[in-house]
Amino acid sequence: MHAKARCPAILVAAPASGQGKTTVAAALARLHARQGRRVRVFKCGPDFLDPCWLAMASGAPVYQLDLWMTGDADCRTRLHEAAAQADLIIVEGVMGLFDGSPSAADLAQRFGLPVLAVVDASAMAGTFGALAFGLQHYRSGLRWAGVLANRVAGERHASMLQEGLREPGQWLGALLRNPAFELPDRHLGLVAACEVGDAMARLDAAADALSATPLGQLSAADLKRWEVVFEPPAQTAPVEPLLQGLTVAVARDAAFCFIYQANLDVLQALGAKLVFFSPLSELALPECDAVWLPGGYPELHAEQLSRNHGLRDSLATHVGRNKPVWAECGGMMALFDKLVATDGQAHELWGLLPGQVTMQQRLAALGPQQLTLGGHTLRGHTFHHSTCDTPLVECTRTARPHAEPTAGQGEALYQRGSLRASYFHAWFPSSPQAVAALLGSAAGDDA
Repeated sequence: MHAKARCPAILVAAPASGQGKTTVAAALARLHARQGRRVRVFKCGPDFLDPCWLAMASGAPVYQLDLWMTGDADCRTRLHEAAAQADLIIVEGVMGLFDGSPSAADLAQRFGLPVLAVVDASAMAGTFGALAFGLQHYRSGLRWAGVLANRVAGERHASMLQEGLREPGQWLGALLRNPAFELPDRHLGLVAACEVGDAMARLDAAADALSATPLGQLSAADLKRWEVVFEPPAQTAPVEPLLQGLTVAVARDAAFCFIYQANLDVLQALGAKLVFFSPLSELALPECDAVWLPGGYPELHAEQLSRNHGLRDSLATHVGRNKPVWAECGGMMALFDKLVATDGQAHELWGLLPGQVTMQQRLAALGPQQLTLGGHTLRGHTFHHSTCDTPLVECTRTARPHAEPTAGQGEALYQRGSLRASYFHAWFPSSPQAVAALLGSAAGDDA
């Protein structure tokens, strides 16, 4: 039986998206990692991009925490394991503190995490205090660490913000506007850290700036006030090795980069051997029994992908041999005949699925989803800027949490031979059995 684990922990939240949560969480992780502390960082909610920066800052893999998608038991297990090994746990929230169901506030309250509010104060003065007070007192029962002002114009501006607080002890400092540590973004969120040549320099600049604030000057002894006692998780049955002896090829490069570390962990727990390949640069699949094409940015690399006839033919041969392919979101987009960019330019793609995808200026879908396969339910989410037009008849549809699939709602699951594809991003730990059904044998009628 596991014992309780104690560790200082903080949830970095904000009143809305775009306030600078990732910058502050990454700066805090980088600052303490540079000081020799063992830092573990988590991301609240489904997100592929913020964890890239958080992992680089902390030097450790970053996992997701979500009371619905990953589940209470999974959250409890991961936090307990981290607390037993780390000197500091940082959880970056999602959207605004109280946005979504479940929200970052729900997660903080469930596990007793103190909340640090990051507020973009670039266009406010006294209202900063009202906003900080409202976030702290909107819901009873939340532990509160304090508030940090972000994108501040200068020292005088910082003083005005601090003076607006009703509780002076809540002030944890101000970060001035500084392009040296801005994290670049694009239509699906932040640019992945691996694509930014000076990513570590940006993180170090942010850590340096944070080190001059009260938040950045907290000592190991000071961190004790954030200590959280994490209860031991319940014993769970081990994952059955349903993919033992099989090799799963996983696409991984700048075009296909939306991969949860937990999904890779589950494939290995199922007994699969993983091999990685780059559809951007490799002309053929590696030797494998199944292929996973995760999401990413095929629209940014459409011309290069369209020229890779070798990989296209290798995939077609793989499907022709009745070997499974699971393609989600960007992975599915690359399989259609054509992709039309926002500027109207059309790119011929791999043609394993009939039809075309068309990029949109705005989000086409967003939110938690679940997919039932052969009596097993995978949880996950959808988040995409394109629509697809295909003559294929859908096998089934995903549904919102606690709902049944409904015509015209959720995301379609398409099947062509042993290939199955959807805009749905799956969280593999939610149902290893369903993952084995997707990748373990030729696709049948279990959808």
